Amino acid sequence: MPASATGRVVVRDVRPTTPLGAPIKGVVGDPTEVSAELVRDGHGVLAARLRWRPSGARGWSVARMVERDGRWSAGLLADEPGVVEFEVQAWLDRAATWRRDVARRAAAGQDLEVEFLVGAELYEERALGLRGAARRRVLDAAATLRSTTCRTEVRLAAGTDDAVAEALDAAPDARELATSERRWWRVDRERAVSGAWYELFPRSEGGFVAGSGLWRRVEQVAADGYDVVYLPPVHPIGRTARKGPDNSTVSGPDDVGSPWAIGSDEGGFDAVHPDLGTLEDLDRFLAHVAGLGVEVALDVALQCSPDHPWVTEHPEWFEHLPDGTIRTAENPPKRYEDIYPLDFWPEREADRAALWDACAGVFEFWAERGVRIFRVDNPHTKPIAFWAWVIPRLQARWPDLVFLAEAFTDPARMHTLAEVGFSQSYTYFTWRTTRWELESYGDELARGPGAAYFRPNFWPTTPDILSGPLRRGSRDQFRVRALLAATMSPSWGVYSGYELCEHTPQSESNEEFRNSEKYQLVQRDWTSPRSIAPFLAELNRIRRDHPSLLRIDSLTFCPTDSDVVLAHAHHRRLADGSSDAVLVVVNLDPDRSVETLVHVDPAVLGLPGAASFDVRDELTGERWTWRSGPNYVRLDPVERIGHVLAVEHG
Repeated sequence: MPASATGRVVVRDVRPTTPLGAPIKGVVGDPTEVSAELVRDGHGVLAARLRWRPSGARGWSVARMVERDGRWSAGLLADEPGVVEFEVQAWLDRAATWRRDVARRAAAGQDLEVEFLVGAELYEERALGLRGAARRRVLDAAATLRSTTCRTEVRLAAGTDDAVAEALDAAPDARELATSERRWWRVDRERAVSGAWYELFPRSEGGFVAGSGLWRRVEQVAADGYDVVYLPPVHPIGRTARKGPDNSTVSGPDDVGSPWAIGSDEGGFDAVHPDLGTLEDLDRFLAHVAGLGVEVALDVALQCSPDHPWVTEHPEWFEHLPDGTIRTAENPPKRYEDIYPLDFWPEREADRAALWDACAGVFEFWAERGVRIFRVDNPHTKPIAFWAWVIPRLQARWPDLVFLAEAFTDPARMHTLAEVGFSQSYTYFTWRTTRWELESYGDELARGPGAAYFRPNFWPTTPDILSGPLRRGSRDQFRVRALLAATMSPSWGVYSGYELCEHTPQSESNEEFRNSEKYQLVQRDWTSPRSIAPFLAELNRIRRDHPSLLRIDSLTFCPTDSDVVLAHAHHRRLADGSSDAVLVVVNLDPDRSVETLVHVDPAVLGLPGAASFDVRDELTGERWTWRSGPNYVRLDPVERIGHVLAVEHG
């Protein structure tokens, strides 16, 4: 039986939690609400407090819990990244129970003499656990309760004085103190929760050498308001079974191959491809990007080309087939002949430990060079136990590390990866295109069972995925999907070329791009009049101006009378007491005009009871007055694909 259920006071159903009991997640500066139910026999007054401390620390921070609708709650708060332990303590508040009951007896005209003595004894006992002014105040009240020379009204007022109650609230009543099981809270920095990502291939932009096209490109990316530049693997690429254009198994001497086929005689995970420059060039590039106010995310793909040094140095780390060959990576019917997957669970425990240490060393090598964000390739093909071991180990040394899981897999595995340590994850957004799909998925992310630990990152496309309305889609389709991603999710990203509306699939049945950059260099005309880069930059500006867009729990959908018009609201109370609210309306079929009504409850915008409110369209600067209830909108592709309406609170 849990220890918290062996006494008279029981602490139950502490929330939030995760199915595995892994740490819940929070962000520096944001309170995370913890709640619980308290149970005890009888009619006594219960009290509770939440207490927490950084793991390994001695002193506790404490917050009194408040009861509302049968649950007791308080907020966790931390000012730096790390792991925090917390627990709920509850007790029978005998002093509060006595104050309540003596007031009721007084109102009924009952004799209070004995009750005053009961209160005095209780106060004297409780004063032993207090110090300084609080102790003196409680003892003074006890003395007055015992005084037979004071009038009844004076003794009652002394015993029920608010200042006395406040002094007693400073410490729990130890007589019936129950403590919940210890829980953990993983506190991350802001970038683990929110940010705008931009993915590009360094080799298509000239590599890391100072002054290259890549340097100029990231300067523009920074100017467009992106927070993270994500780079696919930068390591040497194997020659054996090197892929040609469009994943062809036939390659020529000039074909560059897939960056995910990692390793050659030029080095492995701790080396840079010679065509990109040297480690020192990369260090200078990292410093240049940091100077622009942007971070670099590196791709970690724990797999090897047949030419990787590990293949000959550690053959025990790979799966060998009966014919003596090593099994290549595959997801039938797909095969990746240029990649050997690592066997993360070899039979010998010593081999497993050595491999895991080596893989941890990959992250450590780059973290020591200043990288703080890792996009992890296919984490769902490695054991959950590995991630549960390696991520806490790495974050214990570098608490500000951020891990993005590239796990397009079943929900249980995606959520489990988030539970055991991944900061955020790619999502199913790419395949959610109808109003119903977007609303149901958004509600799941904002308030579903995984909301305490699963953080989304919305990408309309990736180098692997060209899906839905973007396949041969119009320029406005690209703008719509970007508008949805940037305003529905705290983190969002685009793959280089999105601004040019690249939309040609490899085939009608294949979701990948034709002439995929995964297998060849791609040169782009960034000055093309077709570019929607200014629109994407405007979305990033809007996100920075409106912090309500940077938390998933602020997302609420508003009904509309059209199946192709989606409306969602965001409201967030800020630390300085101000409020930020945004209402977004999007035409999901932007190639045709639509007229409809959007039904708004002002309460979702932080304006309960308001009959009307003023809004400013962040995309055009226009102003309107909206009202509680239905509001008419017309979305014409000639004029607009949607509204981003900032609520002017006045």
